[in-house]
Amino acid sequence: MIRVLIVDDHPVVRNGLRAFLNAQPDIVVVGEASDGEGVLRQVETLRPDVVLLDCCLPGPEGPAVAAAIRERHPTVSVLALSAYDDDRLLWEMWAAGAVGYVLKDEPLERILAAVRAAGRGETGFRPEQVERAQRWWEEVGRKWESLTEREQEVLALMVEGRSNREIAAALWISEKTVEKHVGRILEKLGVNTRIEAAVWAVGENLRRGGKSPQNKGE
Repeated sequence: MIRVLIVDDHPVVRNGLRAFLNAQPDIVVVGEASDGEGVLRQVETLRPDVVLLDCCLPGPEGPAVAAAIRERHPTVSVLALSAYDDDRLLWEMWAAGAVGYVLKDEPLERILAAVRAAGRGETGFRPEQVERAQRWWEEVGRKWESLTEREQEVLALMVEGRSNREIAAALWISEKTVEKHVGRILEKLGVNTRIEAAVWAVGENLRRGGKSPQNKGE
């Protein structure tokens, strides 16, 4: 019997999945949660084989929760559940140790097959998903990670259209220091102008958190 913990912030989604999975002869839903808080306690208490984990949750988001589960409970399989067929989320869940990534609007039979594969400890990422995730990292994530934390802050303000003087005032640094940061940002992103850098950032959704772990530094 595959023991499943469902984590999703939408009651309709949880109720539908619980009813469908509980109707299977080889699966039992042992619990559910609506946010990232307390999931680890439930994993510790309920001992599920599979955590069906929404990628976008209130509190700690899916990738952070998945990484914590895999670190503390390595025998538990995390299956990512998402409303978005998003390359960044694919990368972050894959890198966090999830065994697969399914969409909420996929046929229930496909979700069921993924849950069963996860229960067997199998990797359920399709080759094209892995290829997309790796391509996102090479084209976007690696560039973003190459920026220091301060450079990320400067880029965010560049996206807002702030001048060097306004950025300096917002970050309590000199204009000359801002100029140096902007120059390094352009070099690392492989662009020629601050407008191109801002367009790149907006295009890759970095302003709303689409980024890999940050490097620290001034």
